[in-house]
Amino acid sequence: MNDVIAGEISKEERLRFGHLNMVGMVGSIDNDFCGTDMTIGTDSALHRIIEAIDAIAATAYSHRRTFIMEVMGRHCGYLALVAGLASEADFIFIPEWPPDENWPEVMCKKLSQGREMGQRLNIIIVAEGAIDSQGNPISSEAVKKEVVVRLQMDTRITVLGHVQRGGSPSAFDRILGCRMGAEAVMALFEMTPESEAVVVSLDGNQAVRLPLMACVEKTKQVAQAMREKRWEEACELRGRSFTRNLETYKMLTRLRPPKSVLAAGDAAGGFTMAVMHIGAPACGMNAAVRSFVRNCIYRGDTVYGIHDGVEGLIEGNIQELHWADVTGWVAQGGAFLGTKRTVASEKYHDQIATKLREFNVQGLLVVGGFEAYQSVLNLADARPKYQEFCIPMIVIPATISNNVPGTEFSLGCDTALNEITEICDRIRQSAQGTKRRVFVIETMGGYCGYLATLAGLAGGADAAYIYEEPFHIKDLQEDVAHMASKMAEGVQRGLILRNEFANSNYTTEFLYHLYSEEGKHVFSTRMNVLGHMQQGGCPSPFDRNMGTKMAAKATEWMVKTMQSCRREDGTIFTESPQSAVLFGVVRRMYKYSSLQSLRSETNFSHRIPKHQWWLKLRPLLRILAKHHATYEEEAEILEEGSLEDENAII
Repeated sequence: MNDVIAGEISKEERLRFGHLNMVGMVGSIDNDFCGTDMTIGTDSALHRIIEAIDAIAATAYSHRRTFIMEVMGRHCGYLALVAGLASEADFIFIPEWPPDENWPEVMCKKLSQGREMGQRLNIIIVAEGAIDSQGNPISSEAVKKEVVVRLQMDTRITVLGHVQRGGSPSAFDRILGCRMGAEAVMALFEMTPESEAVVVSLDGNQAVRLPLMACVEKTKQVAQAMREKRWEEACELRGRSFTRNLETYKMLTRLRPPKSVLAAGDAAGGFTMAVMHIGAPACGMNAAVRSFVRNCIYRGDTVYGIHDGVEGLIEGNIQELHWADVTGWVAQGGAFLGTKRTVASEKYHDQIATKLREFNVQGLLVVGGFEAYQSVLNLADARPKYQEFCIPMIVIPATISNNVPGTEFSLGCDTALNEITEICDRIRQSAQGTKRRVFVIETMGGYCGYLATLAGLAGGADAAYIYEEPFHIKDLQEDVAHMASKMAEGVQRGLILRNEFANSNYTTEFLYHLYSEEGKHVFSTRMNVLGHMQQGGCPSPFDRNMGTKMAAKATEWMVKTMQSCRREDGTIFTESPQSAVLFGVVRRMYKYSSLQSLRSETNFSHRIPKHQWWLKLRPLLRILAKHHATYEEEAEILEEGSLEDENAII
């Protein structure tokens, strides 16, 4: 009011700006805020932890050592939990799931059991806030003392400390930050004086707005539950992502049951299942196979690994997989079972049916890309003719292109995005200190522009050309002019991404020559085709974790389905469309989608889904590139009201 009297502001301005709207975004490597599946910074911290564990693993294998890794997490064990899943850790200590007082005996029994099976490496991960069930602290030194005294194992401690906070942000964190920031701006614009403060959160793959104080209160409840030793409630309050990770870790690290439980024909087990790859290699495939094999073996089932896809199945290149056969697979890229692009078309059905009958396969898991989806769909269609195909069949999508319908994420696409983002960072850094330069980079993906779009968002690209969004020479001219104007304003480097099949005429080489010619005297241009290096490298924590969890869920689904369709003579028979499914991530949940129902959602000629969620990120990419044409286009869209939902732009 004093400002009004003094004439510094008007009464109208005071009324208009008399309230403060608040929108929060959570940045924390601990992922300790309730209401969101992931906080900004967590994925990057996991990258640092996994990089350290992978580096140490080589030393541990050669010297047959046990390593104790201490990670951050004074009040939240998320980092230790996911790192344990992504590194095949033998034991983890986290505050939300404390061990009983006899933890030294349990831990040492597990370690000695692994050594008896030929395991050369043991990893123990300790969160800095680890406690036992009585609330007593568990330190890395205490864990080492127990291992050395009880087992006489050569043991080392590594405390990662603030290394976990450093380094370049992962592609996931960069994209998450962009999406959260965009949603926060929209929330502020839509608020009224009566609106309560909100926090922008991630729920599955959806950006949502939640009441800020309710989330803060829930976070406080976790601490209260832990103080009162209500451990199960504390885990539940952490959210679905935390509980899913914990359930999967428990499943994969159980002490194996006595042999009497594993007797073939037992009501709880005794099934025969097979796993194979169809399509191109993708990081996360090995993690999925390991998880599937060990979950099946624990139950007492027999698991066959089919090598080299459909061709290997026809040739009988099949072997039984045992517990130790998949040790160390989580951290490895590629596909140890081997994979080929051959689709299970009609001409192979007789031979496939013969082999499935010969090995008495009662359930089939296929991990792969669009070819895997097509193959199992073909087998499901052929069920009226082949009884051997009347078994539960499930596809886990694994392709860097992320072009499989029925899921928003495929195994391998996160690793590929990180590879592309890191390469783009290095390429742009190579021009540091030189004259103005524009880089034209070609990414993989077939007709699917996922990699180009998301890598463009993560890498700060000025443009990303894809098949799904047609472009013409006029658009290219505008982009070149826009690039030249940015260079005139002081920008030193530009980045242009192009999906490999974006346009048959406007090739990567054409774009290179166009930018070179039109930009001469303003900037120089360089061209890079990334090629198959996008498939390489070690799997990211996201892909390791996702492959492990999805395969564990797939095992549960397959067992329940087989139990429901087992006939009196013990054989398995089902013709239900719901017994041949694709297991994917859709919005806020995991979803089993009938393959035959996905047919109508598929563009088979271009091997892409008809509807792709990430296309809604395209306007954000152009906005962040400060493209002058964006604002006019988006204003028209908003006026027409054609946005699908409140999260369309993010």
